[in-house]
Amino acid sequence: MSGDNYYFGDNVNMTGGTGNTGMVKNVGAPAADPGPDPDLRAAVEELRRLIEQLRAELPPASAQVLDAALPAATGEAPVPAQSRQSALMSIAGIAAVVGPLGQPIVEAVARILDLLAA
Repeated sequence: MSGDNYYFGDNVNMTGGTGNTGMVKNVGAPAADPGPDPDLRAAVEELRRLIEQLRAELPPASAQVLDAALPAATGEAPVPAQSRQSALMSIAGIAAVVGPLGQPIVEAVARILDLLAA
């Protein structure tokens, strides 16, 4: 058994005391997060703009539902994908109820859902 060596993690052996430059890890840096898709970001901003225009035409209760769903729908709140989809569908449902005035919001939600599915 004598002479068996078991190493876990980094192991450094140095001979002599000059010219030592440190430990080479040979590990690359983690890839940088590319951030959100520019098309998705633009679609979310368009949805936000359309909702702001529609809010003035809605009863207060419907406006509150929109306000509650907006953070999850836009990705501001860290929620699972299923919760984000539910929030988007809630917004689309309110927009569909108000008729032609809400049609651009329904289309914007459909675009965001398509981008999220891709």
